Order: sequence, then structure tokens, then C-alpha cells
Amino acid sequence: MKRQLALSAAIGATMLAGATTALTPAAHAQKMYDGVEINLLTRPGPVIAGRLAERGLEYEEMTGAKITVATVPFADLFQKLLTDWATGTNSIDVGVFASGWAVELEAGGLLADLSDFVAKDDKIDIDDIAPYFREFNQKINGKTHLITIDGDFQMVYYRTDVLGDLGLEPPRTWDEYLEVAAAAHGRDMNGDGEADFGSCMFKKRNAQSYFAILSVAGGYLQSQGTGQGIFFDTDDMTPIINNDAFAEALRIYKATGEFGPPDELNHDIGDTRALVTTGRCALMIDWGDIGPLSIDEENSRIKDLVGAVPLPGSTRILDRATGELVDCTAALCPHAIDGINHTPFAAFGGWSGAINASADPKVIEAAYGFLSYMNQAEQSNFDVTQGWTGYNPYRISQFENIDPWVEAGFSREAAENYLGAIGASLNNLNMASDLRIPGTQQYEGLVLDRELARFLADEITAEQAMQNIYDGWEEITEDFGRDEQLKLYRASLGITN
Repeated sequence: MKRQLALSAAIGATMLAGATTALTPAAHAQKMYDGVEINLLTRPGPVIAGRLAERGLEYEEMTGAKITVATVPFADLFQKLLTDWATGTNSIDVGVFASGWAVELEAGGLLADLSDFVAKDDKIDIDDIAPYFREFNQKINGKTHLITIDGDFQMVYYRTDVLGDLGLEPPRTWDEYLEVAAAAHGRDMNGDGEADFGSCMFKKRNAQSYFAILSVAGGYLQSQGTGQGIFFDTDDMTPIINNDAFAEALRIYKATGEFGPPDELNHDIGDTRALVTTGRCALMIDWGDIGPLSIDEENSRIKDLVGAVPLPGSTRILDRATGELVDCTAALCPHAIDGINHTPFAAFGGWSGAINASADPKVIEAAYGFLSYMNQAEQSNFDVTQGWTGYNPYRISQFENIDPWVEAGFSREAAENYLGAIGASLNNLNMASDLRIPGTQQYEGLVLDRELARFLADEITAEQAMQNIYDGWEEITEDFGRDEQLKLYRASLGITN
């Protein structure tokens, strides 16, 4: 662990060179938490963990609280937290993890209620946190149990020069996505003499690739706002899977592979990002990381050649009574733009911090202060501009104030485009929430991931895939208890009656 933190600190020292003085804590600050030790667990760094360790040193200098950052592989993180807190071991005070896991932890009474801390916090500027992250990501049953440090939602990125040469506009619908990908596929986009790819979308099993199908499906499944949801019927918890909308999403998802790298089914996110930053992709779906990664002076060949748009949508929407796709109308698609229903997807939700409810009250207080420090605009508005941190925007000020992005290396035009897409996504009242109920990892990371892999490998048809997902999700729901799952699913969508 010491070696890992030393590596993280070394990386951070390099990245912080030239940072504003706002990053340096005041030497005269009262050390109100001298002697308080806070053990925090998250995924390995420097992404996510590295910045937590660095900010922890700043917080210790300001307050006296010692932050120890430990890590376990992502696949083990949830179970490690659950076991530690549920068995009463309580060696971990703070977890920084996928916000979607929090509902299961909160249902077991394992998370501290942070609502009163937030209400009295004059530095967190809660109204500056974008509505989705403020009202859905941080809250469970109306109470704040999480503090956001990273905002995760997916967008489409495109090569401005390639589309310009082709005389094409960025895709607004998924059919247009395929049209642009087909037109660009096979062109040499980075001057190395090799044919490049119209679409890049990592699809490896056990690599969180299933988020992409949900990004595609959202525009066909949800039109009435976040509270409608894209996973289950909010009346009886039946999966919204066996229908024409999800079948169309599967068709689109598979068709993108016709314009991708030949080994796309074996690509994880690192493989795909490497193709993007070396200039080999005309289109791709990813989180907000592509913007900062594109300006990396050492590794990127696409600086100021990348545009971003909110996820494409559809002119048709699911009729949930019949399972058929029907044309959008003003009533069916109230958030549509030019007749197109867009549904930004908060894939993964974002890395967020929660505190062990069984921790010592002084530890809870100090730990909240640290999470607030990470979240506050003075720190986070800088951190989200640095590609290596893994932190993506979630505050309104982060897409309204262009200066930090220009200072980070964006051209003003590229920053305006990138931030415009972020703002359009964050302000869209039809943003789809990722799943946030007990069993989320089983629903998505096991059943959905497995059946998608089989479908893409031509082992099963789309109809078989949908039925298998439906059956698998029903089994998980029954195992956890349908009534309780329904109650928690409705609560995760903000449905209180």
C-alpha cells in the first residue's frame, strides 16, 4: 500500500505542477480532527484512488484527520464493503464506489445519513450540483447517503475533421449513427496508411461493455423523464426487455460492429480508448473522459479534432402496453428535440463516497468533511479537467465556466463543443438512471453481460437473448423479493407514492 500511495503521490506531484493556489490548503487552518483516522476503500489508482490520496494529504494538513486510502480490484470492491460492514468488522470507514450499489447497502442500514451535514454545509454549494446527481445519484428515499465525486454518463464522440471531409453532421439518431459510421469506415484517419474504423465501441465480456446497449436502448424505452425508468415496469417489476424497442437496440448495437475493428468483441475500454486517441475512430461511445484524454500531449493524435454530442435518440418510442414501437408525439415524447427523443444515460452513475453508519460519530463527521472537500467546486472544477484522475463533470459550473478547460489545454472551440454536449445531457430531464437496487451487479454484470456476449458471438438470436435476460432478471427479482425490489426501484427513480 505504501508503494502504491507513493506512486500516486509522484503522479499527482507532476499533474499538480502549475495548478492554482486554490489547491494548497491554508497553513493556519485549525486542525479540528487531530487524532482522527479514516480508512477509505476504493478501486486501484491512479484513476479515482490517486486523487483521493492526494486530496487526503491536503485535508490532513488542514484538519489533522489522517486519510488512509486502500484499494481492491473493482470486481471485489462491492463484496469487500458489504462483508466488512454487514458482519460488524467495520475496518472501513468510507467507501468510494459505484453509486448504483448504495441502495443495497442502505437497505441493510449500513450507510450513514448525511442529510443534516449537507444542510449545514456552506461550502458544498448543493445547487451547483447538476439535478440528476443532486436528486438521484446522492439520495435514497429522499435522504442523502452519498456525495458525488465523479459524474458518469455516456456521450457520442466524433472526429470533426473526418465528418467535415465527408460533409456529414454528427448523428442525431441511431440510424444516422450507422450511416455516418458506414461512410467513414475504411478511411485512413491518422495518416499511417492503414484503413481505420467508422465506429469504436468496446464489447468485451466482463468489462462493463453492457453499458453501451443501455445507452442505445434508452432513446427507445424512456421518454417521460427519469422517473419512468428503462429497466422495469414501475407497477409490478417485470423487465422491460421482451419488446420491439429492445430488439431495435440490439439490432443497432450489433450493426455497429460492421464498422468497427475486427477484434472488437475482445476490446475493453482501454483498448478502445487507445484506438480513439491514436486517431483510428470516426465515432465512439464513452464517458466524459475522452475530452481530457484527447488533449494529452504525449498520447493523443486528435487534439482539437474531437467533437461531442448527447447520445443519439429515436423518432419512435416504446408503447409499453403493446410492446411495439410507435411514432413520437408531443404527448409521448415531451422532451423531444425536433421530433427526436433523446435519453442521456447515467451509465454507472459515477464514483461516489458513502460512510459506514457504524463508524464513530467523530469519524463520520470528519469523513463527511473530506467527501465535501472532494466535491466542492474549488477542488472538483480542476480535477475534472485532468484526464488521469478519472473524474468527469457533475457540477453546473463545470460546463458553464470554460476557462479551466482552456487552461488544461483545450482550444476554446473544442471546450465549448465538449461542454455544450455535457450541459445538454446534464440538463435533460429525460436522463435515464442506471440501475440502483439490490442485485444490480447480478442484473447487469452477470445476466445482461452474459447474454449480450452470446448474442454478439452469434450463439443466440436477439429473441433468445431478450428472453434469457427477461428470465434471468425475473429470477434475481424473486430471489431478493419482488415487493421489496419494486419498492426500492421506485424509490431509486424518485417515486414516493
